[in-house]
Amino acid sequence: MSTPPAEFRAFQRQAITEHFLAALEDVVWRYRALDPTSTPRDDLAALTAEVVTAEVAHQLEVARTSLRRYPSVG
Repeated sequence: MSTPPAEFRAFQRQAITEHFLAALEDVVWRYRALDPTSTPRDDLAALTAEVVTAEVAHQLEVARTSLRRYPSVG
């Protein structure tokens, strides 16, 4: 079995990365779209959900910034 050309691997990695980032962004939007008044929740659960959402949003921005700095795979 041969190794795929470098351009193909770089393309595939970029596509996978973009898909992953888009999926994370979808998670952020889903969590933010939840209406805390629609289901019974205590304050701790709502706060935990917001903290998780904020952390994922932060990691998403860090990853996007890194990809802009180093767009190609060596």
